Amino acid sequence: MENSESALAIDVPIAGMTCAACATRVEKQLNKLPGVDAAVNFAAERAAIRYDAATATAAQLIDAIRKTGFDVPPRTVELSLGGMTCANCAARIEKQLNKLPGVEAAVNFAAEKAHVRYVPGLAGPELLLDTVRKTGYTASVSTQDTHAEEKARKLAVYRAEVRRFWIAAALTLPLVGQMIFMAASGTTHGEPLPRWLQLLLATPVQFWIGWRFYVGGFNALRGGSGNMDVLVALGTTMAWVFSAIVTLAGLGHQHVYFEASATVITLVLLGKILEARAKAKTSAAIEALVKLQPQTARVERDGKLVEVPVATMIPGDVFVVRAGEAVAVDGEVVEGASSVTEAMLTGESLPVAKAAGDKVFAATVNGEGLLRCRATGVGSHTLLAGIIRMVEEAQGSKAPVQRLVDRVSAIFVPVVTAIALVAFVAWWWLGGDFSAALVNAVAVLVIACPCALGLATPTAIMVGTGQGARAGILIRNAQALELAERIDVLAVDKTGTLTEGKPEVTDVIAFGEVGADEVLRLAASLEQGATHPLAQAIVAAATAKQLPLPLPQSTSTVPGRGLAGEIEGEAVMVGSPAYLADAGIGVPDQAATQLQLQRQGRSIVAVARAGRALGLIGVADPLRASSAPAVARLMRLGVEVVMLTGDNARTAAAVAEAAGIAHFEAEVLPGDKSRAVDKLKAGGRRVGMAGDGINNAPALAAADVSFAMGAGSDVAMKAADVTLMRNDLASVPDAVALSRATLTKIRQNLFWAFIYNVLGIPLAAFGFLNPVVAGAAMAMSSVSVVSNSLLLRRWRPAEE
Repeated sequence: MENSESALAIDVPIAGMTCAACATRVEKQLNKLPGVDAAVNFAAERAAIRYDAATATAAQLIDAIRKTGFDVPPRTVELSLGGMTCANCAARIEKQLNKLPGVEAAVNFAAEKAHVRYVPGLAGPELLLDTVRKTGYTASVSTQDTHAEEKARKLAVYRAEVRRFWIAAALTLPLVGQMIFMAASGTTHGEPLPRWLQLLLATPVQFWIGWRFYVGGFNALRGGSGNMDVLVALGTTMAWVFSAIVTLAGLGHQHVYFEASATVITLVLLGKILEARAKAKTSAAIEALVKLQPQTARVERDGKLVEVPVATMIPGDVFVVRAGEAVAVDGEVVEGASSVTEAMLTGESLPVAKAAGDKVFAATVNGEGLLRCRATGVGSHTLLAGIIRMVEEAQGSKAPVQRLVDRVSAIFVPVVTAIALVAFVAWWWLGGDFSAALVNAVAVLVIACPCALGLATPTAIMVGTGQGARAGILIRNAQALELAERIDVLAVDKTGTLTEGKPEVTDVIAFGEVGADEVLRLAASLEQGATHPLAQAIVAAATAKQLPLPLPQSTSTVPGRGLAGEIEGEAVMVGSPAYLADAGIGVPDQAATQLQLQRQGRSIVAVARAGRALGLIGVADPLRASSAPAVARLMRLGVEVVMLTGDNARTAAAVAEAAGIAHFEAEVLPGDKSRAVDKLKAGGRRVGMAGDGINNAPALAAADVSFAMGAGSDVAMKAADVTLMRNDLASVPDAVALSRATLTKIRQNLFWAFIYNVLGIPLAAFGFLNPVVAGAAMAMSSVSVVSNSLLLRRWRPAEE
């Protein structure tokens, strides 16, 4: 095989291997295939494979790895595209990329980006770039490091287009002036400009300035479809060719249409320039986020402060943030105290106090104090980089409503061309007027605009997701944005969602056998290893009293109910009164006290030792000040709010009443919350779920739309449809309102784009539109759609 001309080599990542035996098994299975020589590296989790293309394929190799029980994880790459002129161009690139094995691509015409998911070994960046280039467009891999380069390239193209437009305008202006003069004077003969001069003025506009339309149209037709370029090139060429033949043949009695061909090209070019300017504004949010990242940082090197580029920093570097400076990278405060404004991440303008042990994030702004921090996340691993990545992916995704537009765009150009041909034949055959037939056919071709349809959805999504990011609302994709608009019910977790998530021990009631401190000590000792907020509150209360806390042994946990173990050789149980009751341990003498605490909204933790109840601990988790107003806003938006909690019914009732929630489900175990969500979905209702992105993962996954209030945790950002950077329920109605505002803009855009074409094409076909007017209308249709989307930049989160 080594000498075979068909020998190929690929390097494939493998996920799921847990030991060297796994690597051996994969290697063995691969080497069973004919013509394959594979070496699997367990440490690197990769397979280096050489194979004979005559006897095996890359797809078979990937399939063999998966059949062995492991996976080849897909990778993603974003491509920056150039040369697209309308939505049909984007559709063609997307179609060609998706033909490649192991590739899933979504092309965003408005952003001029392709978001591609591919299986290593079956495809790679070079193959993707080569595919785009063969389709007739330019492409390059887009990363955060290439933002400035891409912006400079687009600016250069834009400036070149502006120069070409002014040249076209200068050549076209005499032709337009003549047309206006003849229309105003009512003259149909005796043109002010000699026809040879009209030919000289119109020809460079047609074939130099308009060359881009011929190139774009040729590439489209070569790819088996049509686009806006085909329509413009076909329409203007018809007008120019007819006029040139009349001029060169000396047919003075025939009218010429040089002004129509030149003016249409000039106006379409103007429309593209205005469209490009407007489209650039749709990505303003991303630009603003990128600019927030500082370029340098003051890092400690050999006991001295040295200013270094942020790109050279590594985790563990100790850096200093002076008053008023932006934090360079994610880190942890080692020394100092200050307040930091995190508005660029959370949308919250109030500064957050920072001291030793607290986290700081890149691009947040330090207040008056000096902070000495240790870097924990640098480069692409900062929270800001994650937000930029998430917003870019959301802006590149497609909303379900886009499917209709894609279907229309696929048949748009052939249908319009057919209508133009029918109009031409009908006018010439029935009316016997070749000139009128030509004019009306050209008008049909140039008024049709697939661009407005193609821009209607992505521009609104780009602006909407960008505005969300400014407000600390990170939307994963366009589908989540569309679904959020239509939720009927919002299920909310209690702890950390409605409440502060920082419970405190308020009451310790001993039953007499031991004192209150002993009840607290035993409970805290057993709870030391637990992560539940109630457990942490009990441990914190015992630590504050400096009670000795021995390590527990033989612990066992029942999620949502309690835990048991041995403390100093004796069996201890801590959990809900029902948990103790199931073990045959009751507290009947304290029922009144328990009831009183529950009515006050306290969570009750019962403590038992050696089979005897010792006391109760009351834990209060105060309701967030913003929760009740947020619930009221959701109800005004027509969204019913249902609280799900593992707490007892009386405590849940007290919290629900304070929050203004009419319906709740109590004593719901973490594993049962997803079933509770499924029950709410009965009858076809769309259900959202709001909670932290960790403890409520099954319920978040079961909901139609999940809102994770993880305060920017990685788990929340990866798990949720919508991540709320502010750990606050008030962001949920903001997200719903933003979703509705964005979908309203999309519907408005689609309505006007469809109406424009539905009305404009028949008017042109029946002879009611001059080609010049049609060209101007076509040029402005895309601009109007993008401008309407830009109105979303006025959206702001509600001020409670």
